[in-house]
Amino acid sequence: MPQHDRPHPRRRVRGTRTALAALAGALLLGACSTPDAPPAAAPAASPLATAETTPGGTLLVADFGADTVTFVDPERGAVGSVPVGRAPYGLVVGADGRAWVATAEGVAVVDTRTRTRLALIPYRTTGTGPATGGEYRGGGMGIALSPDGAHAYAGVNVPGTTGVLEVIDTAKTEVTAVVPVGRRPFDVDVSRDGSEVYVTGHDSFDVSVVPVLPVGSGGAVGPAGPRRIEVAPYGTEGGLGSWLKPHYAVVRPADGMLLLPFEGERLAVVDPRTGRTTVEEMTADTHQHGAAVTADGRLLVVGTGAVEPGKGKGPSLTVRSPDGSERVYPLDGPHEDVAVSRDGRTAYVTGGYTRDGYWNGITVVDLDSGSSRRLAAGSRPLGIAVLG
Repeated sequence: MPQHDRPHPRRRVRGTRTALAALAGALLLGACSTPDAPPAAAPAASPLATAETTPGGTLLVADFGADTVTFVDPERGAVGSVPVGRAPYGLVVGADGRAWVATAEGVAVVDTRTRTRLALIPYRTTGTGPATGGEYRGGGMGIALSPDGAHAYAGVNVPGTTGVLEVIDTAKTEVTAVVPVGRRPFDVDVSRDGSEVYVTGHDSFDVSVVPVLPVGSGGAVGPAGPRRIEVAPYGTEGGLGSWLKPHYAVVRPADGMLLLPFEGERLAVVDPRTGRTTVEEMTADTHQHGAAVTADGRLLVVGTGAVEPGKGKGPSLTVRSPDGSERVYPLDGPHEDVAVSRDGRTAYVTGGYTRDGYWNGITVVDLDSGSSRRLAAGSRPLGIAVLG
């Protein structure tokens, strides 16, 4: 079983996610997949179905501890949940109001307006093990949508070996391609023009760049397949036992660079075209997980706390401006992921956390003042989105 982050000596530095469309299954499915696995039939409407639509600004969280997604009023807390599948991890919501949720069993499709599960699309990949919970469980982790909403891209963990990117045709609700990527794909991002998909391999210290050909050419993966870019500003000598691995990435709006934070000390800025990585200083001095970016280019990063007692600071939310200046707001206890309100003034930080110390709620942070409040919401919530 692969190990997550374990204490490893740090060399401290102070200066220094249009369309990957249908691909013939025989080309990319490979030995680790089952090409004839059909999509699951859509279940009956959830008991929570309602004629009323869900208001804009409602939050949606993936309940890693409850096999559901929970709808959260940002003022009042949880207002209802929908079963989706075992141990949901990441989620993403399209302009049509459908949410795509990466679970251990497959990708669930949820109509967020009526609060019903429409389908559960099984993975084609075999070897993910039983549908269980826990940090190392097989199945979906990071997930993203193409800019036109035609495809969903799910990073699937295959315990003990490299992961895969499963490509879903959102109109047909079926997997159309499987692409090999790095180990334990924590996060999936898409370039702003939809021409590339970026998969962050936590246990392989890398980002896999998966090229997408134009829709007019059939939307297939480029002939060269994925490119691996090592992202390891501390080196890789700690292997699977290292704490110093990539977790989440964002695509910088200004130039398409990938931003991957490490330890509240180093920000890896990766050019996905050349593979070149530069490192900038960060100031939170805390182990970092979830990340988001605002429309005006501010980077938000969730700090989970020191990797060892006395060797780093506590949980926090870093707000980093495009010029590199940072504000670091303390959080009460470990958190995992973050989303931002439509107006860019409020951050919503999930308390699920992939390791010990999680709690069942969201911290709401005013990004101007840093003031915060807690909302009870879901069960070990990880992924989060703000509904339009």
